[in-house]
Amino acid sequence: MDTIPPLFYKEGLPTTLPKQQKQRRRSSSSSLLSSKNYYSSSIPSILLAFFSCLAWLYVAGRLWQDAENRTLMFNLLMKNPAHRPKVLTVEDKLMVLGCKDLERRIVEAEMELTLAKSQGFIKNQLTQNGSSSSKKLLAVIGIYTGFGSRLQRNAFRGSWMAGVDSVKELEERGIVIRFVIGRSPNRGDSLDRNIDEENHMKNDFLILDDFEETDEESSKKAKFFFSSAVQNWDAEFYVKVDKDIQLDLEELIEFLESLRGQDSLYVGCMKSGEVVSEVGKEWYEPEWWKFGDERLYFQHAAGSLYILTRNFAQYININSASLKTYAHEDTSVGSWMMGIRANYIDDNRLCCTSSTRDKVCSVG
Repeated sequence: MDTIPPLFYKEGLPTTLPKQQKQRRRSSSSSLLSSKNYYSSSIPSILLAFFSCLAWLYVAGRLWQDAENRTLMFNLLMKNPAHRPKVLTVEDKLMVLGCKDLERRIVEAEMELTLAKSQGFIKNQLTQNGSSSSKKLLAVIGIYTGFGSRLQRNAFRGSWMAGVDSVKELEERGIVIRFVIGRSPNRGDSLDRNIDEENHMKNDFLILDDFEETDEESSKKAKFFFSSAVQNWDAEFYVKVDKDIQLDLEELIEFLESLRGQDSLYVGCMKSGEVVSEVGKEWYEPEWWKFGDERLYFQHAAGSLYILTRNFAQYININSASLKTYAHEDTSVGSWMMGIRANYIDDNRLCCTSSTRDKVCSVG
């Protein structure tokens, strides 16, 4: 039987190709695409491999160079043992970093500042009460008072004031005398306003704006009084007087004149006594255990009246933030004096008793 030849159409008409020929064309086109994809994806890989080789060669070269340098340094040190490095201490490292020298300079600056303050080289705040005289005073006398003590203050004034200009006349003699009081816990209330009004009329108060006038804070009052007094007035002596005693001002001035020219004095009616450790009793000391098994106070001036020279008042001013206070003011001040080179003067004329003979003060 004869084979039928494939059908052919004239030019311009579609032709039908055999199935195998179509498959060949498809396979050739797909292989062409895959080869293109292969070459396009392989180029970045080749570049990445090339740069990786360069990086590896660089690192290897540096490591080899460092090893050669270490070997060379080791050989040099072995030939010259005097230059071998020693083991550095912490201080050596700080010295290398410059920290040791900086620390030394800071300590020296702090010591110089403290010395300057102790010698009086600080800014004098002579703005309160209009006292700005450059003349050195004999004494600043601070009489502790409270909010409800106006009649008592008037009695004090009557004992030394002959007229309305008595405060100014005393200052001309080198004596500044002020009633010392803090502020009410309720700032700006009627208590504060009454004190401000009385001070406006009499001009004889030292108002401690940073101190609250309460029983709980009473032992801290000395810090504020001496600090404020030494900042406002330049005097040889600073005297604390309690509010419930009678003061012979002329006798006190005569006594202070006899001490003039001396330094580092802590003057008063010296005493000691038992530390009260029972809660609820009068004069109870919460930190009684700090005073040893015998529970006795150290020697200190009675709180009714005591005197400090300027350098000690300045010491309190400089160190007030770190000075420890106990339950009572007189023992607190006594503890501050124990830590410095104070010359204690125990004088019976400063022991305030009912007797007024040869006394600076007496109990009213």
